[in-house]
Amino acid sequence: MDRTTALARLRDTVAAGKPVIGAGAGTGISAKAAEAGGADLIIIYNSGRYRMAGRGSLSGLLAYGDANQIVVDMSREVLPIVRDTPVLAGVNGTDPFRVMDRFLDELAALGFAGVQNFPTVGLIDGVFRQNLEETGMSFRLEIDMVRLARERDLLTAPYVFDVEQAAAMADAGADVLVPHMGLTTSGSIGARTALSLEESAARVQAMRDAAVAVNPDIIVLCHGGPIAEPDDARYILANTTGVVGFFGASSVERLPTERAIEAQLVAFKSITATDQEPA
Repeated sequence: MDRTTALARLRDTVAAGKPVIGAGAGTGISAKAAEAGGADLIIIYNSGRYRMAGRGSLSGLLAYGDANQIVVDMSREVLPIVRDTPVLAGVNGTDPFRVMDRFLDELAALGFAGVQNFPTVGLIDGVFRQNLEETGMSFRLEIDMVRLARERDLLTAPYVFDVEQAAAMADAGADVLVPHMGLTTSGSIGARTALSLEESAARVQAMRDAAVAVNPDIIVLCHGGPIAEPDDARYILANTTGVVGFFGASSVERLPTERAIEAQLVAFKSITATDQEPA
């Protein structure tokens, strides 16, 4: 699916008063189920593979594999099974071993409709983040990647972490902006430290306003931190203006999977001797 068609669909969804929902998929079955459930976007990136292997999503920021190659490998599992939903690639924009414009061309040729910036140094703070910025692995490279993707008519849906990044991504041509509230809470490998929903609403609003000041047509979603369940997303949308949806990764594949498998096993283990007697 091309960018024009995908973007028109998203805008039609917004115009109809329905939320735009993006779904992270770490496996083919996750992508298939997400499409069946009505996802507007499906995004694949290295953390999805780690998350569905039972590791925390932040594994995607560490040196456990080539993030961009993992996405290419995952494409063979996900792209053939998704029938009519735009699929975005999570691109490590700071990758020093990729000629980025050529890599984006490769992703388009594989069948991706667009990109997102993940892994992202935006999740890193402190002295380590400062050192990354000082040594050529900066968030600016992620902005540059989004600009290159837009030049190739790929749909762009970057994460941002503050108002300056929101404005810069809007200026780079982002179609969809996703203010990121940090590692998702809940479940067996979710975060324990997070913002409150009230704090998240205020931050999402500030980033939305900064982006809209640059591009009034940008579509803004919310993601991460305490926004883990449908009621959490409902709270953010009800307590912000102009935020029109939610992107869930752990929220739409890890948490449901954990609960469903556990509940199914509990049900099997609850079979009693009486149940096993012939009818």
